[in-house]
Parts: sequence; structure tokens; C-alpha cells
Amino acid sequence: MNYRKNFELWLNDKRLCQEGVAELKAVEDDVKAIEYRFGGELEFGTAGMRGIIGYGMNMMNIYTVMRATQGLSEFIKSLGKEACGRGVVISYDTRRKSAEFAKAAASVLAKNGIKAYLFDKVHPVPMLSYAVRYLHTVAGIMITASHNPKEYNGYKVYGEDGAQMSPEDTAEVVGYIEKITDYLSVTGEENSPLILPVPADVDTTYIEEISKLSLSPAAVKKCGKDLKLVYTPVHGSGYVPVTTILKKLGINVTVVKEQAEPDTEFSTVKVPNPEFKETLSMGIDLANEIRADVVFGTDPDSDRLGVAVKNGKGEFVALTGNQVGILLLDYILTRLQEENALPANAAVVKSFVSTGMAKPICDKAGVALFETPVGFKFIGEKIKQWEQDGSHSFVFGFEESCGYLRGTHARDKDAVVASMLCAEMVCYYTYIGKTVWQRLQELYKMYGYVLDVNVSTQYSGLNAMKEMNAVVDGLKKITVRELADFPVVATRDYSADVRTETATGKKEPLGIPKCNCVYYELQGGSFVCIRPSGTEPKLKVYYSVRAGDECEAECKLIELKAAVANLLAGEH
Repeated sequence: MNYRKNFELWLNDKRLCQEGVAELKAVEDDVKAIEYRFGGELEFGTAGMRGIIGYGMNMMNIYTVMRATQGLSEFIKSLGKEACGRGVVISYDTRRKSAEFAKAAASVLAKNGIKAYLFDKVHPVPMLSYAVRYLHTVAGIMITASHNPKEYNGYKVYGEDGAQMSPEDTAEVVGYIEKITDYLSVTGEENSPLILPVPADVDTTYIEEISKLSLSPAAVKKCGKDLKLVYTPVHGSGYVPVTTILKKLGINVTVVKEQAEPDTEFSTVKVPNPEFKETLSMGIDLANEIRADVVFGTDPDSDRLGVAVKNGKGEFVALTGNQVGILLLDYILTRLQEENALPANAAVVKSFVSTGMAKPICDKAGVALFETPVGFKFIGEKIKQWEQDGSHSFVFGFEESCGYLRGTHARDKDAVVASMLCAEMVCYYTYIGKTVWQRLQELYKMYGYVLDVNVSTQYSGLNAMKEMNAVVDGLKKITVRELADFPVVATRDYSADVRTETATGKKEPLGIPKCNCVYYELQGGSFVCIRPSGTEPKLKVYYSVRAGDECEAECKLIELKAAVANLLAGEH
């Protein structure tokens, strides 16, 4: 691709906005910047598109947003007039340009004769997913880059079931997008009567729906008013819905004031990702000051929940996504069993990189456990499948990256309902005379200690994705029999849908959607999984280490990391 030519075409195009002209003129002598902006195109995949905000074909800007929306419009028009009449609902978070991109998307839809419901202020991912289902729209658009750094924004598309659009439909949308070679040619109709506000009852009915999922009203009634909960929305879209549901339940919540208001720069955190303890640091400081019991934090689009609780020494510890996942899983199944409300065909879904502790917990409760590739859309697909065939009843789904869902009101991660459940879980354990930390230790004693850690290696440049995929592809060509002192029981190649036993060479299908990933099953129930991220230029390595206790697990993890480093360096 001739990036210099593309740069000149954009710069000299009279349709380019003044902001774009100024930005491109500022980099016209920077060869690397021009190559990055115009040496490729921002890819549109099953997770939509995500990139650094700026002008160029490989950046998030109003032109790439309008082009993507025109492609989506062509897809919707191919479905017929009824689909156009049902329309699309659009939401956005607190990132830079989010509101502008949302309005631009609505204008393009309207220009194409498609109804567009546009939220009048920021709303999180789960409420967008809910709105798609509530309004019976044919699709949804969420403007967000989730937990990525402040420089990023993104564009996610949802299908009519409220889950992220299926790979099959996405492929059709991409086909339409790729036909649009003139990025600046797409126009919209800003003042169209087809652009409508989202009805106010979407907000109220969403809160009503998730409040029905409460499992411990008696415990909340007794302990909620005395519980001291600190919450930070980290300048994101979670503030209103999270505080609303907690107050509705009667939970005492204190908000971190410095992080309550929207801030496009996310100036109080390095990265607005509640997976990191540093992101919760202001909340933890406030919690120590007021002697609070628990700390919650949500990311900008409020689909991820970070949690910090006091350990046995009274110190706040940030729980991992896996730890919160197994605590919620155990709590939900326990309470449903205690109330005789657990369906006979109950099922739980998790990504295959999430903790192996989910299986023994489900086994004890007699609940089926299903695994999916990384990406909550696959969990959403399971829910849809079970609603259609009646084979199972969805109880809970989670991913290690702090994503959780209970209920079928939405089909994506929901930090609002997760906040409610975690808050009442704290009340429940207080009610029966223990802490969340104590329950976590009990689970380790019952099922064995598991240390789950993931490590990311950052890539950069236009070829980042190609380089990451090449690393994984290289691993598929070799047989790994041992990692550190762990014999490799079997290797899973998810791109080929095959599991190969190391000792016998026996092969069997995995039976889940394909993705580029290598997974090593280790003796004793541990595993290592290596995959490129689908949303950012990072190669991710997931470690799950089973051991007798934390100390043993930590030692084994060190050895395992060294072995994997050698493997990735080609020393095998």
C-alpha cells in the first residue's frame, strides 16, 4: 500500500475537515507517523474495530466510523424494509470523540433510511445490549475502546439478540465496508426524523430487570445499611447505573469523588482498567480512610468489574478476575441450591483461558460447564442456542478479564449486575459470620489451590497482528512434551479444532469456534495458553498452576514462566 500517496490524497481533499488538515500537516515530515496512519486500514472484525484516535485510514476518526456505518447500513438494507424500520440503537462511553462518533453513526444510518435510536448521554455496554433486546432493534452500536488507554476509541456492533455480531454477519458487513474505497465520500443526515431518542423507560426497566436477580434480600436488608462499600467509575459510564442499583438494594456506597466525573484523559489513572490494582488505588486509599469493607471499580464502558477486599491481615487485596469469577460462581450456585431454585438443566459458561477451578465447583453442584473462545460474544451465542433448543438454562458466565453475566437481560459482560451480586455476596457472608476472603480460602482448601496469571507482551507497528500470529503458528509446528517439570498431557490447537494427546498422538475435535490459540494441558490440571489479543497489539500467555498452597504455586509459576520464555525464544 502506497501510504505516502494515501496521505497526500487525504491532505489535499477539500472534504477533509479543518481539524484533520491541521493534524496531517503537523506530521507531513514524519515518515513513521504517515506509514502508521496510511500504511494499512483499521481492521473490522468480530469485536468491531478499535484504534488510536486520529486522522488516517488506520485510525479512529469520523471518516472510518462513517465508512463502517455505511457498510453496516448496506447489510441492514439487504435484510429488507422491516429491518430498516426496526432500526439500530447507539450508545457511547466517556472517551474522547465518543459522542461525536455516535452522532455521526446515527446520521449515516438515517441517510440510508434506517431508524437510529441515540442515547442522549453516556450509557454502558450492558445497557446498550439490553436496549437492543428491549427495543427489538436489528442491531446496536457501542462507541468505546473498553479498558484501552486514553488514546484509543472503538466501534462495536451488536446483533438483534444483544450479543456482539456473529462472525457470519460480521463477514458480510466487512464485505460492504471494503467496497467503500473513498473514505471521505460517506455522508449522513444529522437532522433526520429517523434519529430518535432512546425511550426513558430503557433505564428504569433495566434496573428493574437486574434487581430481580438478587439472591440474598434478607442478608442485604440486615447488613446492607452497615456495609461500607467504596466505588469508583474511573471517569466512565458506570456511575449512574451502578450507584442506582446499589442504593435500590439498600447498600451503603461511597463514590470516589475525584473519579466520578467523566474525563476523556482519565487523568487519575495510568490505564482505566480495573483488572489492575493501581486503577483501584484511589478507591483503596479512600476505603482505608473511612474503614470500608470492599472496593469496586468499573472500566469506561462498565462491562468489567474490579474488586478489592480485605485479607486475613486486614489489608486490601485486589482480587483477580478469576477469583471474583469463582467466588460469584460459588455464591450463585450455593444460594440457588439453598432456595431450591437451581434449574435441573442449569449451565455455566466460561472462556477456556479462565480458571480451571470452575469445573469442580460446577461438578459439586451438578451443573454443566461449557467453554468458549475468548470473547463474550461466544457466551452470548450459547445463551441464544439454549433459548432456542431448551437444552440448558443459563445461570452464569464469566471471563478471566473481569467480565461477568448473570441473567439474560443482556448478552455481554455486565459490571452493573456484577456489582449488585458482589455487594450482596459480601452481605451474605457477613450475615453468616465470615468474610469473602475467608470463603475464597475455603474454596482453595476444598478444590486445591490454583494460581491464575496472565502475562502480555506488547507489539507495535502495522505488522503487530501478523507478527503475533506468526509466533502462535510457529508453536503449532512443534511437539512440546514438557514445560519446566510439568509433562504436557495434550496440546490443543484451536485454529484446527483439534486436541492431540502427547503420549499416544490420538486426536479429537474440540467442538468450539476456531481461533488462533495454542493450549498446553499439563499434568495435575495446570495449563498454559498462548494467543494474540483480538482487541490490542498484545501476545497473551495465560498460566493456571495447581499446587498444594500459594507458596508452592508461586515457585512453580516462576519455573513455568522461564520454560515458556525459552519456548517463545525458539529454545525447544
